[in-house]
Amino acid sequence: MPTSQETPLTPLRVVAKAEIASDIHRLELARADGGELPEFTPGAHLTVRAPNGLERKYSLCNDPAERNRYVIAVKREANGEGGSISVVDETRVGADLLVSEPRNDFPLAPNIPNVLLIAGGIGVTPILSMIRHLKSTGAARFKLYYLTREADMTAFRQELAAPEFNGQVVIHHDHGDPAQMLDLWPVLEKPLGRHLYCCGPRPLMEAVRDMSGHWSSAAVHFEDFGSSKPAHKAEDKPFSVTLRRSGGIIEIPADVSILDALRANGLAVSSSCESGTCGTCKTKLISGDVDHRDLVLAEHEKASNIMICVSRAASGDLVLDL
Repeated sequence: MPTSQETPLTPLRVVAKAEIASDIHRLELARADGGELPEFTPGAHLTVRAPNGLERKYSLCNDPAERNRYVIAVKREANGEGGSISVVDETRVGADLLVSEPRNDFPLAPNIPNVLLIAGGIGVTPILSMIRHLKSTGAARFKLYYLTREADMTAFRQELAAPEFNGQVVIHHDHGDPAQMLDLWPVLEKPLGRHLYCCGPRPLMEAVRDMSGHWSSAAVHFEDFGSSKPAHKAEDKPFSVTLRRSGGIIEIPADVSILDALRANGLAVSSSCESGTCGTCKTKLISGDVDHRDLVLAEHEKASNIMICVSRAASGDLVLDL
């Protein structure tokens, strides 16, 4: 995740705050002087510094045509690292939050006439901005499948169940029962020239990735901001990475990513999501056996590329074009 040194932050006023579902809070941010905010595109997010100093990314969920406010929804993660708890518990209407300008690692492709959207839980937030944009502009046909556990855990449920979205939005609750999970195969079996956008828990995204393997890789897009970043596995082992261009050799501990190890050794490497969904840290692989843990690379790309934020050596060591 970019640090505040990489992402300049400016204060915005919290002008409204409300709990819109169980442990999910909607915050509306605006300039204190009421002036226009930097524009954003559907799927964009903000970096927000919580009152306790931790920085987190939150999707913008309002219509990008609005220039007077940013709207985000924050899920209070009781077992998280404390960033969302601080935003929800310590932020008051009238207070300021330090916020970055919008950035988009999950943009809508231009000139696509038909869009399929799949959201799980709080992953609906960037999707909501997309459908608001598509609805207001008529830029493309769309269908949203929104999957949650219970009705009271479903953010923006009343809005998305409104008559204006009849035939365009399907809301499904599985009540925590795997037998009641929505079967997405009929939805994904035929690409039909569509682009697919999916945001939600990693198990959902991995299932969607598996079922859309026959789609063009350019037509499948994922986002999760690292909230469901794959954990290190108990069987992970240390290995080394040889940097072909610089000639260095970096040791990668069992519980450290390649990306973090490179940075710890003074190498400046671009990244964004750090969860294997945005593609920013894709690196040329010269040689080595890779355990690919990303949701970005198509099968034909895996022999010569690696996402260094999450993937590791499957055995032996790696040589990278760095």
